[in-house]
Amino acid sequence: MDNPIILNNLIKISKKDMVSFHVPGHKNGKIFEKYYRNFVNNISKLDTTEIYGNDNLHFPKGMIKEAQEKAAKFYGAYNTFFLINGTTCGIYAMIMAATNPGDKIIVTRDCHRSVINAIILGGLVPVYVMPQIDNERFLSMGVTPHSIERALKENSDAKAVVITYPNYYGICSDIKKIANIVHKYNKLLLVDEAHGAHLKLHYKLPMSSLELGADIVVQSTHKTLPSFTQSSLLHVKSKRVDLDKLKFMLSLNQSSSPSYILMTSLDMAITIAMKEGQFLMDKLIDNINEFVNMINNLDGIDVLSKDIKGSYGAYDLDITKITISMRDIGIDGVTAEEILRKKYNIQVEMADMFNILAVSSIANEKNDFERLSKAIKNIHSNKKITRKKIELPEYNFKSYEMKIIPREAVYMEKESIPFTESKGKISGEYIIPYPPGIPLICPGEIITEEVIEYVKVLKSIGLNIIGMSDEKLDTIKVII
Repeated sequence: MDNPIILNNLIKISKKDMVSFHVPGHKNGKIFEKYYRNFVNNISKLDTTEIYGNDNLHFPKGMIKEAQEKAAKFYGAYNTFFLINGTTCGIYAMIMAATNPGDKIIVTRDCHRSVINAIILGGLVPVYVMPQIDNERFLSMGVTPHSIERALKENSDAKAVVITYPNYYGICSDIKKIANIVHKYNKLLLVDEAHGAHLKLHYKLPMSSLELGADIVVQSTHKTLPSFTQSSLLHVKSKRVDLDKLKFMLSLNQSSSPSYILMTSLDMAITIAMKEGQFLMDKLIDNINEFVNMINNLDGIDVLSKDIKGSYGAYDLDITKITISMRDIGIDGVTAEEILRKKYNIQVEMADMFNILAVSSIANEKNDFERLSKAIKNIHSNKKITRKKIELPEYNFKSYEMKIIPREAVYMEKESIPFTESKGKISGEYIIPYPPGIPLICPGEIITEEVIEYVKVLKSIGLNIIGMSDEKLDTIKVII
């Protein structure tokens, strides 16, 4: 029988011997081969449902309850919930549990789109706090405690604050100070810790926000620990949280047919983290340090390091996120990613105009770093690669005006008009340049001449812009 289309393509990719510096954290399943071969050999038999003896995710009384309690004990949470619809459903649940329709919620402007989607679903009024921006690297950095306190003073009726910690590049804000400020105003601190499920494993990494005062934390276990894609955890460590409301919101936003394979992979990931996590993270940190020391000897190649601590709102850095820039030798991130993938069989997590981002985990091995190191050395010395000066104009991301809340903007009638003629119109879409991943415009906000002119410049230099129906951004949907 012919292979199905998706299976055929995935098998073809798996045979390429690609080095994984991207999510998921199990790195092509290598760690399962080492610790849980019985899982690998029996995976199809484990796809089951809520029959006798299997427990029920939505009303756990047996093995799922026991596994969640084990995870809670490991992370130091009061309660831990398994998520089989990814961190997205956890973000929906925690935000909707902390608010009611019409409430204000304070969020960072560079938050994940699932936070905005939760605001839309919940009918909430967002109050945006701007992160600091490193215009040299064009990265969204940390959010300062002062900016959070100012937002709380100006919006005393806000119900909660949502922070991303760490961000995509591993940059951590001072979450302990932020937690103290949020609680001083009797609000809830909700943390999107999608990229931080591994932080618990080692003292050389930033502390988890769960240990620093967050009320609810959602983690993408699958991103940085060895569990399957779409498996995540939600932790509660606060008496301020309405647990009954949170459980209802979880049942509302999770499938009524939860995957036992995903739950099994979560339990395995926690078990590996408990038993072998510190040992494996020790080896990973040694490999990272050796790799970074080598790369730093190459003129014109920059690796984001802990030197950024204390600047741009950055309190700490997760070194397992390796941000590499070849800008100073005229090689943009997109070109570097393509060369690594096509010539060296190395797949990184992400590339932007300036950087490549390599996401490592405890499943990476020394040989992975040796291959990446050798490839970067070769790229550095290869004079045949086209090189060009890479510059981006600065922009004041603080200039936006919300006329309609996002939920209303989503449901209102829209029309597509030429983007260059959209000045003064209310946007029905996002405009998000990447980097730095901060929206120029969100649904319900006024499109200004400044935005139009800036987008023209970004298009002319080929920067990736996401969020619109028309990928070329010749037209944009506006509220009629």
